[in-house]
Amino acid sequence: MAEAYIAAVARSAGGRRGGRMAGWHPTDLAGAVIRGLLARSEFDPALVDDVIMGCACTGGEQGANIGRYAALSAGLPETVPGTTVDRQCGSSQQALHFAAASVMSGLQDVVVAAGVESMTRVPMGLPWTLPAKHGFGTYRSPGLDARYGTEPFSQFSGAEKLAAKYGFDRDTLDRFALESHRKAAAAADAGRFADEIVPLNVTLEDGATVTHDRDEGIRADSTLEKIGAVKTLTEGGVITAANASQICDGAAALLVCSEAGLKATGATPLARIHHMSVLGGDPMIMLDTPIAATRRALAKAGMAIDDIDLFEVNEAFASVPLAWLQETGADPARLNVHGGAIALGHPLGASGAKLMATLVSALGQRGGRYGLQTMCEAGGMANVTIVERL
Repeated sequence: MAEAYIAAVARSAGGRRGGRMAGWHPTDLAGAVIRGLLARSEFDPALVDDVIMGCACTGGEQGANIGRYAALSAGLPETVPGTTVDRQCGSSQQALHFAAASVMSGLQDVVVAAGVESMTRVPMGLPWTLPAKHGFGTYRSPGLDARYGTEPFSQFSGAEKLAAKYGFDRDTLDRFALESHRKAAAAADAGRFADEIVPLNVTLEDGATVTHDRDEGIRADSTLEKIGAVKTLTEGGVITAANASQICDGAAALLVCSEAGLKATGATPLARIHHMSVLGGDPMIMLDTPIAATRRALAKAGMAIDDIDLFEVNEAFASVPLAWLQETGADPARLNVHGGAIALGHPLGASGAKLMATLVSALGQRGGRYGLQTMCEAGGMANVTIVERL
């Protein structure tokens, strides 16, 4: 089977809800990042065989197959098609898997795997809550209710269940959150994200135009006291907005090529796809499937946890990477070395490609060989991707 390579990575700097990226239509935001990605490897854009776009809330401005319209907004030839993938938070990680699988099968040679989410303009859950409000129903069916009861499938209750299951108290979660901000601030100050971020122009309320090239959610002045002062989401719980991922506007893109695609584009490979898999688990607790998925992926790849130099485990809630660390025995010093979604934001459908951009860049900066990425996904799923730096 042919190999699949990541030849370029790009992402926007994250924008806080209602912040600097709020004025960008998500189609144009994704298009701008794709355009920035392709500019890093100058070649005829007609060579792109497909654009596969992850998006978790595919409605409104993110509806009608945003993958196709983002490709057109990017200025790609009309002959370049586009499609949209929904695996909730893992949508653009799945887009990468589909792109790599197509390349490895020999069907295509140059594919853009990307993701976008404007959580300001398309609030989380809107594509299913709005139809329900107007009498068009929800995804919950009699068959689902017969199997799982009527308790909602909720990431928030799942995060509380996860913390209880693995014995994490509020202080443990808050300390992890603080460390995420500290690592992200240090990485940003040191220019660690420069190779990933596509600078974008934004217009401020006073009409001034500025360049947005730093993740807006990083709180360099955060303290344990400030984080500890935030109220829990439920009475008696341990989950707060401060120890969970930030709502975020953002987009990310990856250039995936076969060997023939590398020759055609003249691109230099950054990493090779070593392993890809996805696993399902309990949809009620929802968030601990990355643990089983990582074990299964390593076994399939014939690797041990210590063979991996860097890990990116999405910080949907602090309890997720903490549980993953506890159960896998991974070295905490190798986890989310440049901070995670608690500080940098979690633009849902864009996060898979965003984390991979950071992982590939960090491997290069630190001279690591193997990196592993995984994230929890609604419905109790988890993708795992292992890459080898070249």
